[in-house]
Amino acid sequence: MPYRVFFVEDEVVIREGMRDRVDWAAHGFQYCGDAPDGEMALPLLQALKPDLLITDIRMPFMDGLQLSQVVRERFPGTKIIILSGHDEFEYAQQAIKIGVFEYLLKPVSRKDLQEALSRARSALEQEEQERLALQRLEEQVELNRSALRDRLLLRLVTGAATSAETMVKSALLDLDLVARCYLVVAIKLEPADDLAQFGYLEYQNIQQSIAELVGNNPDVFLLRKDMDELVLVLKGNSPENVLEERSLIVDRARQAIKHRRCEMIVGTGTPENRLSEISRSFTAATQNMHDVVDWRFGALGFEKENLLRVSRSPIEDCLRVGTAEDIDAAFDAFVRPLGERPLQSAVIRGFVFTDIVLAAARFVDELGSDPAEVIPELQELAAGAFDIQSTQQLRGKVHTALLGALSFRDSRMLDRYAEVLHQAQEYINRHYMSADLSLSSVATHVNLSACHFSAIFSQETGRTFKSYVTETRIRKAQELIRTTAMKASEIGYQVGYNDPHYFSHVFRKVTGLTPTEFRAQVQNQ
Repeated sequence: MPYRVFFVEDEVVIREGMRDRVDWAAHGFQYCGDAPDGEMALPLLQALKPDLLITDIRMPFMDGLQLSQVVRERFPGTKIIILSGHDEFEYAQQAIKIGVFEYLLKPVSRKDLQEALSRARSALEQEEQERLALQRLEEQVELNRSALRDRLLLRLVTGAATSAETMVKSALLDLDLVARCYLVVAIKLEPADDLAQFGYLEYQNIQQSIAELVGNNPDVFLLRKDMDELVLVLKGNSPENVLEERSLIVDRARQAIKHRRCEMIVGTGTPENRLSEISRSFTAATQNMHDVVDWRFGALGFEKENLLRVSRSPIEDCLRVGTAEDIDAAFDAFVRPLGERPLQSAVIRGFVFTDIVLAAARFVDELGSDPAEVIPELQELAAGAFDIQSTQQLRGKVHTALLGALSFRDSRMLDRYAEVLHQAQEYINRHYMSADLSLSSVATHVNLSACHFSAIFSQETGRTFKSYVTETRIRKAQELIRTTAMKASEIGYQVGYNDPHYFSHVFRKVTGLTPTEFRAQVQNQ
């Protein structure tokens, strides 16, 4: 591919001659453009990015030295040849300071120009070779670093590396392994059917697709353990944190390879708190992966179609509208599609419980709170997901996890009702004197429907909205009778009654006395 050359000269005859009379291709160049001065040249240079710039030194607006200075700063890889009709030392001295490649005196002979082009091409070729060599060296260094990272991760998950060794070597390899919790996930790749024949390149492509999903995640480290096996080391702040991350990654990975006639068999280890215990998580992940393989091939008598029928809906419905008495029924509805035999496997029980715990954590998060703070025992429960010994123990742990979420939901609802009542009562106290005060106006103020607000008000206060407003108005009327000489009709108007007779009727119904009788009683006292 030829190198591109750009020419700047204020005399149009010279520009056209340079463009048409020089055999640029014979010297390895392509003439890509020209300009009459440096100012006109800059935007073209920005767009074209030529490999070689040939410029006159004397031009209006921006001369060749000024242009060369700008080009050296903006395009340091561009070679510059300056043409000058002035054999003066100061111009050559400035050109040397700028770092131009050649300084030729006008008139430039064909031979001088050809030799300068030849030298420029050689310099460009040498720089390109050096750049390619550096790129290959960097790629080799990265390959070596990648191999060293894989070796360190393999030693870590197999328990061959101590915590001290891991910390020292991980720092040298830019691996930030420090965290409060770790989880290992083992992934085995298998053809989706007997007709799918996979070779090394197919497996490599699938592994690369999965690697790209986690490549920019600083909390996930990928180890290519074998042609058809991957190991993920996840780090985070808590067991539920790493288990949630595990679910997201696995779901995205399955989505990424769903058109490749390949299946992922996933084994999840136990969340661990120390680097030295990562090997234990890896052992559990490997064992669980083998359990899944056995399960997949019918060792548990489990049909794959049953898994597709499992739905989180019973659990999610229970969390949103259920009570503690509904938990067992929700659990039964959730596991019923699995059948009894799969639940005999520890890995299946672990996956079932993890799924339910994550559903509870997501529900609490949707309500705007931190699951670890709302349900402190959730972390301990999640950590023991794959240590559940029986279906009955699984049921008990599910009950504990969901009960915590339901209690939080109910407390939030009570808090919300308390705030609604507080706002409603404040509104009534400010507007009781208005005859237009109504259930609808107060319900609109607290952003509820009139029906919903009426039910909440009655449930939480033990009285109807109308009786509460009436009591508020009559109480205010009693205060006015005690403290002012206003007539009963005026007081009725002040507390929201436009009809004096109706006010007197309501006052007597609430207090047992008419306003006049109440005032006489107050005066006697």
